[in-house]
Amino acid sequence: MDFKYDVIVIGAGHAGCEAAAASANLGSKTCLITMDMNKIGQMSCNPAVGGIAKGQIVREIDALGGYMGLVTDRTAIQFRMLNRSKGPAMWSPRAQCDRGKFIWAWREILENIPNLHIWQDTVEELLVENGEVTGVITCWGVTFHAKCVILTAGTFLNGLMHVGPKMLAGGRCAEPASYHLTESIARHGIEYGRMKTGTPVRIDARSVHFEHMDTQDGENDFHRFSFISEPRKLKQLQCWTCFTNDEAHEILRQGLSESPLFNGQIQSIGPRYCPSIETKIVTFPDKPQHQLFLEPEGESTNELYLNGFSSSLPMNIQIEALKKIPAFKDLVIYRPGYAIEYDYFDPTQLKHTLETKAIKNLFMAGQVNGTTGYEEAGGQGIIAGINAHINCHGGEPFVLGRDEAYIGVLIDDLVTKGVDEPYRMFTSRAEYRILLRQDDADMRLTEKAYKLGLVKQDRYNMLCSKREAVQGIIEYTKNFSIKAALINDALEKLGTAPLTRGCKLMDLIIRPQITIASIAEYIPSFKAYLDKITDRKEEIIEAAEVLIKYQGYIDRERMIADKIHRLESIRIKGKFDYNSLNSLSTEARQKLVKIDPETLAQASRIPGISPSDINVLLVLLGR
Repeated sequence: MDFKYDVIVIGAGHAGCEAAAASANLGSKTCLITMDMNKIGQMSCNPAVGGIAKGQIVREIDALGGYMGLVTDRTAIQFRMLNRSKGPAMWSPRAQCDRGKFIWAWREILENIPNLHIWQDTVEELLVENGEVTGVITCWGVTFHAKCVILTAGTFLNGLMHVGPKMLAGGRCAEPASYHLTESIARHGIEYGRMKTGTPVRIDARSVHFEHMDTQDGENDFHRFSFISEPRKLKQLQCWTCFTNDEAHEILRQGLSESPLFNGQIQSIGPRYCPSIETKIVTFPDKPQHQLFLEPEGESTNELYLNGFSSSLPMNIQIEALKKIPAFKDLVIYRPGYAIEYDYFDPTQLKHTLETKAIKNLFMAGQVNGTTGYEEAGGQGIIAGINAHINCHGGEPFVLGRDEAYIGVLIDDLVTKGVDEPYRMFTSRAEYRILLRQDDADMRLTEKAYKLGLVKQDRYNMLCSKREAVQGIIEYTKNFSIKAALINDALEKLGTAPLTRGCKLMDLIIRPQITIASIAEYIPSFKAYLDKITDRKEEIIEAAEVLIKYQGYIDRERMIADKIHRLESIRIKGKFDYNSLNSLSTEARQKLVKIDPETLAQASRIPGISPSDINVLLVLLGR
């Protein structure tokens, strides 16, 4: 072994796995360095993937040729499509996974990718010469040389865990933290801070009174995370729900003086949208109960995850409070919940490629950039891996726009706005969410990945076949004429108004009461046309139906996005000495100097930059 690589990836979490796979699949000689090869792709908190907006990110990772969707489908023990009562822009896939099988599915994939090596070790020092990264040194004294390094260390950088007054160094329960690396990076002028996250107790299923809980079943239809997965193979399990109560809240309140979050022991900021149970009772003192979700950790284990009860309170208080809930009156746990503090780096120090501005060819992805969640990490990882390969071998930087992907929204938010708390993706963060639906991630992104070389010919052929089939259905409905006398009985059965005159089939499908599948039962020629579709029929029909029903909204949003693109094309980087522009507000000058945006559109999204500041820049550009 010569320990010389194109790309080195530090950390084998969700960002690291996607980054290493992407760079290696594109042809870069890659080494993935991890503390423990048996924890590759470990789901540190909930063994679930997806959710609102997060599910869309996983579909995008898959469309780009990544693996999170494939691994999730292969190890899923429950699948649900969230927000089905809302429009398709809000539909979000979510799957509960078998934690152990998820790890081994990832490891099997990574071990069989050409150009990819795995090394078990801890990186302690970053090597930099003349402002450019050259490699790393590990705790075993091994020196790796590389053209690019991708840091995806998760919560391990100077990680510190809290259970009540007890503090224990570590990056995860029973796993050591990583020391010295943060300081090694910071000495080159990169700023860092501290953040906090947490995880709940793990419960022994044999101690739970399920008769006091409501069941939550999954769905077993055609929906999956990956556009190329086979149907789910593992046994599909149910989850359960229950609520906290006043008795439990009272015990939690009495223990607040021992809470690291409220007694000053933890100084850093935690995720606003995934608060601890003690934060909930303080923030919402009048709320008599909070919903809890009990979820299986695997296909054949008794270990259960208590979603909604994240806590860093002393162990005895956690247990005592839970025992006041009828379902947990005889509670036995595997381990208590804990909080963890860790180092992160201000993401405004990054380019949109996720390369740092201060150190050439050093990339960062995942929680080290101030995000929270496996999906956000994976999305950053694949972009970092692609761009690290490009830096090694040449090519145009690969950046996704806000109207192209949730991944584009995520990275633009991080780089442009920065973070003051762990960043979590929501559909509300995307101004073009009708364009960024989970059903069309492949239509948006797979051709881009094919041009990069990350998606191979067979996958691209599948996309072309799907696109042709979807368009075929749309054209059929646009041209097929319906006579009122022949369809009105069917319309009455479907609960919609009869026709007074003939129309095109598309005009009927637009009605909310009608679906392609339901109306096809009454139009034999249309049903016969659909029956000719043999591969992924349901997926194709759903994609066509969404486009038919929502085309007006889609067109309007595309028009708005195209207008904003005019600002995206106006490049301003290097054209101004912002400190000398007295016509700008003081805040605007400070923010523009710090972020140094690439385009006028990026400048407009920086907090503190007003429309009048943008107008000033436009006028100066005109001069």
